[in-house]
Amino acid sequence: MDALKYIIKRIMQAIPLLIAVSLISFFIIRLSPVDPLAELKLNPSISPETVRIESQRLGLDKPIIVQYGKWAKSFVKGDLGVTSTGEKVSQKLKERIPNTLLLTSIVILLTWFVGVPLGIIAAVRWKTSFDRILTVFTSIGMAIPSFFFAVLLLMFAVKTGWFPIGGLTSPNFSDMSAGRKFLDIAHHLVLPVFVLFTISLAGLQRQMRANMLDVLDSDYVKFARAKGLSENIVIYKHALRNAVNPMITLLGFEFAGLLSGAALTEYVFQYPGLGRLILEAVLKSDINLVMASLMMGAIMLIAGNLIADILLIITDPRIRSKS
Repeated sequence: MDALKYIIKRIMQAIPLLIAVSLISFFIIRLSPVDPLAELKLNPSISPETVRIESQRLGLDKPIIVQYGKWAKSFVKGDLGVTSTGEKVSQKLKERIPNTLLLTSIVILLTWFVGVPLGIIAAVRWKTSFDRILTVFTSIGMAIPSFFFAVLLLMFAVKTGWFPIGGLTSPNFSDMSAGRKFLDIAHHLVLPVFVLFTISLAGLQRQMRANMLDVLDSDYVKFARAKGLSENIVIYKHALRNAVNPMITLLGFEFAGLLSGAALTEYVFQYPGLGRLILEAVLKSDINLVMASLMMGAIMLIAGNLIADILLIITDPRIRSKS
């Protein structure tokens, strides 16, 4: 019950954050001299009635604070308006959010399954050849910008033809069997996943190594060794439990970092995700799409931090007793 109260409290704390994000984003967009409905008005397929309804919904003839109030009321009701091409914003988000969640979930799982064990091994084998070589590779991974790395891999895909150069599926995807569809999606995910995995793995492995080294130098680990416990029990039963807690705290921040890094990666590989959608919407000054995408991104980040908090409560009895 205490843990449930803690979760509810964290959700309530997230509401002011969402309001602040929406306020800052809305005012920055609306203070620009560009007409938010310019793209709609220039599109011959959009009827004047649609433009009129959107103008009324946003209250463009009213003061900016009233406009924000109208937008916020519509957002809470689920009325996100239409894009500059006349499509429903809600439909665009339904198409893109699952793709971004698929990409980021795969990257986080791979990063944790590889980065945590590598960090433990590097700490246990501190100052050995393995540790030094791993340090060099992780330093390179942390130094390479994700956008530059994505462009390099895109050029590699174009030259070799080994990987698709964009999108999530092939043109004949609908005609494939279930097994072929799975393989086709996996083939398209290889390069964007590899870019984000390489960048995030470097930081996670270094952090795990540093945490493990600190714990291995603590008094209780030295005492466990002095009692004659085997090295495996000392490392995996005593040291690891305390070294992994800060990593769980970082999970929410890693999710945030992946979303920001995924935006550029998605744009390079033309991956149909939320990050690319936000970039394209900003370039078109599509206020409805920008605001809805930013809010969905903020909600996903808050959800990532909440998941990290829940995992921390489960793994750390001290936090569970305080919550």
